[in-house]
Amino acid sequence: MADDRGQGPEAPELPVPTTHRLSDGTLVRIRPVTRDDRDRLRNGFARLSAESKYRRFLAAPATLSESTLDYLTGTDGWNHLAIGAELAAPGADTSYGLGIARYVRLEDDPAKAEAAVAVIDEVQHRGLGRLLLRELICAARQRGVTTFVCHVLPSNEPVKTMLHELDAQAMPNLKDGLLVYEAQLPEVPPDERDQGPIYRILRLAAEGLRVIFPRLSKET
Repeated sequence: MADDRGQGPEAPELPVPTTHRLSDGTLVRIRPVTRDDRDRLRNGFARLSAESKYRRFLAAPATLSESTLDYLTGTDGWNHLAIGAELAAPGADTSYGLGIARYVRLEDDPAKAEAAVAVIDEVQHRGLGRLLLRELICAARQRGVTTFVCHVLPSNEPVKTMLHELDAQAMPNLKDGLLVYEAQLPEVPPDERDQGPIYRILRLAAEGLRVIFPRLSKET
């Protein structure tokens, strides 16, 4: 993808790694994903259940292909940014990732991006999705992304309701059997207590409801 920065300000630095505790006390590190994370991503994917894989990819492949790993770890920090999580306690096993959130900027509209999140089954519903999504929103806004494009299964009533609450005038288009919405990002990134509509939409995605992002789904 071409660089969309043009003559604008220099791109911000990648997010600084931070450490957090999940609701059960698990210590996790949140940091940008790099090419050195291929094995962590592969091993984390293997820990997803078939159902979680389907919710994220519309398929349940046993493994990620080498070309997919190239794509998912070959981020440029501007048009394609990924933020991952790993265990952070001293001596913890860091050979696999706990979760990942990413956006991919649209080529024809650099203020918009497709976004996705996945959290391995054993740490779902402990607040990790919230942490990852908060970091993703903050990084996206810093890089000029103002809108996430959401592709939703027609049967996903909770997410459709939230999208209409966010913007009652937003009408989805039907494409490839999915409803396509656009969600405006808040100017101030949500904190851990935020319950605004956009954050609740993203939290539902983090919890495994079927918010699908086709460009990322087709890379498996």
